[in-house]
Amino acid sequence: MMRKNKAHSLLRKARTVLSSLRSLAPLVVLSALLHSCKNKDSIPETVTFTEHVAPILFGNCTICHRPGGNAHFSLVTYEDARKNAGASAFVTKERMMPPWPADPHYTSFIGQRVLSDREIKILEKWQAEGAPQGPAEKLPKLPAYPDGSDVRTPDMRIAVSPYLLKANSSDQFLLVKVPFQLPQDTFASLIEFIPGRHNVVHHVNGDMISYDYDKKGDVNAGERALDMQNDTSKLLEAYRRLGLPNDDGSYPVLQKSVVNYLPGAMGQNYSDGIGGYKLTRKGVFLLNDLHYGFTKSEDISDSSYINIFFSKTPPKRPVQEFQLGTLSSFGNAPVLPDLIIQPNTVKQVYSKYTVPDDISILTVNPHMHLLGKSFKAYALKPNGDTIRLVSIPRWDFNWQYFYTFKTMVKIPKGSTIVAEGVYDNTKQNLNNPFSPPRLVRDNNGSMKATDEMFQFIVTYLPYQPGDEHVSLERK
Repeated sequence: MMRKNKAHSLLRKARTVLSSLRSLAPLVVLSALLHSCKNKDSIPETVTFTEHVAPILFGNCTICHRPGGNAHFSLVTYEDARKNAGASAFVTKERMMPPWPADPHYTSFIGQRVLSDREIKILEKWQAEGAPQGPAEKLPKLPAYPDGSDVRTPDMRIAVSPYLLKANSSDQFLLVKVPFQLPQDTFASLIEFIPGRHNVVHHVNGDMISYDYDKKGDVNAGERALDMQNDTSKLLEAYRRLGLPNDDGSYPVLQKSVVNYLPGAMGQNYSDGIGGYKLTRKGVFLLNDLHYGFTKSEDISDSSYINIFFSKTPPKRPVQEFQLGTLSSFGNAPVLPDLIIQPNTVKQVYSKYTVPDDISILTVNPHMHLLGKSFKAYALKPNGDTIRLVSIPRWDFNWQYFYTFKTMVKIPKGSTIVAEGVYDNTKQNLNNPFSPPRLVRDNNGSMKATDEMFQFIVTYLPYQPGDEHVSLERK
């Protein structure tokens, strides 16, 4: 009997222990998760280039900071990074680099490069500790970058005629013809403008002219470039000087907004079936606004070029675009109250447009000049709900992206798209081109950096059911 009671007692104790373990299990799991998160967010005791810094640089910086990239110095090797450790720690702590002006907490886009607080602290600690190299076997592989493209190796490259910029020159705006001939009519998924290595190209707005083969003998005939301020007061005469008309004097088909460029922007290379162009055997890319910025103390010869990426199939859903603000696509989406900015003032403006049909937005492009302070755009649905589009709390004239959403954004019929901008025409604005500040305005759509603009360009498709679930990332 004593043995039986003892056995029961041991069994009860075992059950109590098991019960206690069951109640502790969630706490153990939670503790393990918290420990894992803490380790993930913690800063290594010793920070090295190969283990900790290189993955950050390779994932966010070397797309520009590499031989052949757009940046002025490289961050590919340990020596590159060590020499620039102090500068890297400072500009990342100040959120100046990587350049991504859009607020990632407002909207998320494809290709955004935003460092976490942990990554910034790692770079800061690495610099403070003397930038140790670390074990060679821990160095990650450098990403493969295409030569002469931000996307991939192009199928065809066409040179833009070299242009000489004299030393200490100011803004120049050119109307440039870039002819091409192909063995047969075909299609392109993307047409990409790549500026010359001196980084003097500020922006490009480019169209495409498509000729019927038997209506144009020589697409190369005519001048290649005209000064937009001095030579294009009579636009049709400028077109004739460039040799754009058909041989019988009629004009061919022109497709708007085919090849564009802004600092930091990459070609919109959407997923298969979205976007793209038909290319005829004979054609011309018409850079109707090639803007060269200021030059320094030496002459520069710019040699930019255009990349073409062919497609075997015609575009299933060609993209469309409209524009709010300066030079509005509709004429009824102007800048309000106006874009006249008095000296020593901060001014807020807006522009709005109500969409007549359901649309699917792919890409948005905000645009301001040197007095820009902040930019925000959103859509107000008929029921009052807000659809976030983009917010740039601290405008940066040097980095003006085409922001592409990860999936299409449906804007229902009757929604109003609103763009809001703030301009700072005071001496506190270090980018103010005038000292003391003077009156600045849009000047009838002038694209000079010292004039102002307020634009919001929207690339979209007519809505189809399910668009909001379609990924825009190219596989």
